[in-house]
Amino acid sequence: MNNAVFIFDYPANEPVRSYSPGSKDRKELQAELDRLSSNQIEIPLIIGGKEVYTNNIDSITMPHDHGHVLARYHKAGEKEVKMAIDAALKAHREWESFSWFERASVTLKIAELLSKKYRMLINAATMLGQSKSAYQAEIDAACETIDFLRFNAHYISDIYNEQPHSDPGIINRLEYRPLEGFVFAVTPFNFTAIASNLNMAPVLMGNTTLWKPATTSILSNYILMQVFKEAGLPDGVINFIPGQGSQVGNQVVADKNFAGLHFTGSNGTFNKLWQNTAANLANYRSYPRIVGETGGKDFVLVHPSAKVDEVSTALVRGAFEYHRGDACRNQSRRSPRFQQFYECGN
Repeated sequence: MNNAVFIFDYPANEPVRSYSPGSKDRKELQAELDRLSSNQIEIPLIIGGKEVYTNNIDSITMPHDHGHVLARYHKAGEKEVKMAIDAALKAHREWESFSWFERASVTLKIAELLSKKYRMLINAATMLGQSKSAYQAEIDAACETIDFLRFNAHYISDIYNEQPHSDPGIINRLEYRPLEGFVFAVTPFNFTAIASNLNMAPVLMGNTTLWKPATTSILSNYILMQVFKEAGLPDGVINFIPGQGSQVGNQVVADKNFAGLHFTGSNGTFNKLWQNTAANLANYRSYPRIVGETGGKDFVLVHPSAKVDEVSTALVRGAFEYHRGDACRNQSRRSPRFQQFYECGN
C-alpha cells in the first residue's frame, strides 16, 4: 500500500440547522437538554483508555444557574499525571505506525458520529455547561468541530501528496513523523470545537496528547472523549486529565518527554507555560513546539455609513455572547493548525 495515492477532497462546510419552533431538530435537542439537566453524572479521568477515579472531586454547574450541578468530576493529581504521561508514550509507539490515511479515517468517523448520532448530545452539553444558545452551540460544538475534522483530513492528504520529483531510476518519498514525546493540549472554556481540534490536529499527525480541559467545558469535552473512543481512536492516544491547571501544567512541562504545547486560553497562563518551558530546555529530548492562542474582546471600529440599530445590536451580542463561531469556521478552511506537530525526513 505504500505506493497508493489517497486524496480526501476539499469538503463542504457542515450545514447549520435552525432548530426552528416545532421542528424535529428542536424537539430532539430539547429532549437531550431535559435528560442532561435532570441527571447528575460522575466524570472520571480517562488514562490509557481506562476510567480513573481519584476521589478528589469538584462540581460542574451551569454558568447561567450556579445552583444547578450538572456533574461531578474527578481531578488529576501528581500520580495521575505521571500515569497519563506513561500511557501517552506507550500509545505513541503504536499510533505513529498507523498510516496517515488510517488516522484520517478515524478523524472522519468522529465527524460522522458528531454530524448524526451525537449531534444533539454535544450541542446540549455545550448549551448547559458553557451557556450557549442553540444557534451558538450548533455552529460551534457541531458544525465547527465537524469542519475541523473534515478539513484537516483534506489538508493532510495535500501534505502527503506533495512529494519530491525524482530522476529516472530513483524514487524519493517524503515521510512525516510525529514529535519525539507527547503534546500537552490545554483547551478553553468557550469553544467545544477548539477543545477537539487542539487534540485531534496533532493526533492526526501521529502524536499522542495529554488533555487538560477548562473546568466549565468538562461536560462537553468528556462526551467528545466517548465519541473519539467509539470512532476507533486507540487507548492512550488522548488522555483526559482535568485538574488544577498550575499543578498539572507544572508537572507536564517539567517532563523530559514534553514535545509540544497546543494552547488556547489566557495570556497569563500561556506566558507561564512558555516561561517554564524555557527554564527546562536543557532537560528535554527535543525542542518543544509551542502553539498558543490568547486574547479577549477587541475594540470595534464603526464606519459612519453603518446603521446605528444594527451596530448597537452587534456590539451587545459581541460583548455578552460567544462571537467567534463563524470566523473560526472560515479560519478552519485556510489555516490547518497541525503544521507544528510533525517532523519530516526522507
